Amino acid sequence: MQTREVDAAAVQALLAAAVAAPSIHNTQPWRFGLDPESRSIEVRVDRRRRLPMADPDLRALHLSVGAAVLNLRVAAAHLGWDPLVRLLPAVHDPDLLATVQPAGHRADPPPPLRDLYDAVERRHTSRMPFTGRPVPEPVVTEMTGAARAEGAHLEVPDILGTRRLLRLTRAAEMRNALHRDRVAEARGWVTAPGTDAPYGIPATALGPLDASGRMPVRDFTGTPPARWLPALRFERHAQVALLWTPRDRREDWVRAGQALERVLLTATRHGLRTSMLHQAMEWPDLRAAIAGPRRRCCPQLLIRFGYGPEGGRTPRAGTPHP
Repeated sequence: MQTREVDAAAVQALLAAAVAAPSIHNTQPWRFGLDPESRSIEVRVDRRRRLPMADPDLRALHLSVGAAVLNLRVAAAHLGWDPLVRLLPAVHDPDLLATVQPAGHRADPPPPLRDLYDAVERRHTSRMPFTGRPVPEPVVTEMTGAARAEGAHLEVPDILGTRRLLRLTRAAEMRNALHRDRVAEARGWVTAPGTDAPYGIPATALGPLDASGRMPVRDFTGTPPARWLPALRFERHAQVALLWTPRDRREDWVRAGQALERVLLTATRHGLRTSMLHQAMEWPDLRAAIAGPRRRCCPQLLIRFGYGPEGGRTPRAGTPHP
């Protein structure tokens, strides 16, 4: 499908792709506008859906919005454009994180971004156990290349490195479970079955805890109340990847969000399931421990990937009208 005008149908297609992006706790902390002069989509943060406990500096919020920016670019490429993106374009307007101008129409746009379009709708988080079947090296290489294309790094550690990252994530999850305000914040974004809330995570999309205790999945419900899902055994040899950037500015967070979504779409295109482990990033000392002795490593997110069931889907707010 291609169009030469940024008409209403094209704008709706662009925004439908944007809101399909992942966001922390499915907060969907973005707002969109249309600049009539440049015909650019403006992407802003929505501070009403911030997480004061888990994300006080809004780093994860910027990651979420960056993922939406990447989806806008993918949809624009699918429609035949070579989109022009500007990050943090207005010093006087800090909530404006990016503008995406669907300029430079091409009869045959370059394939890398365009080829990811079909994965936008199919991608979603799976909090279920994976099979443990190893992901082929060429697929992992393509995922690391996807992050590099957006100015970030994706590091897939060996078994010992994986255990270290999961151990630090488990420590963060234990801290969260003992922090009353953090438990209340996470629980506040879980929606009850039958609720038509466009934000948050439906109870049906929550996954089980790991019966062996090896996989530190986030417990959104806390105790009490008792969880309604029985614990299951997760994959014995988890496959995780650390997404990091050399610097830790707001612009780097938006770039990391774009890299995250490009990695996730690449994984989805190859039939992989993914989920995010963000807990250790929410505690400064544990985030520093994730980085280790490397000076120019700013951890942004831990991605779990592999083969397995889909798991439940999370809702999306209606496509906004700019």
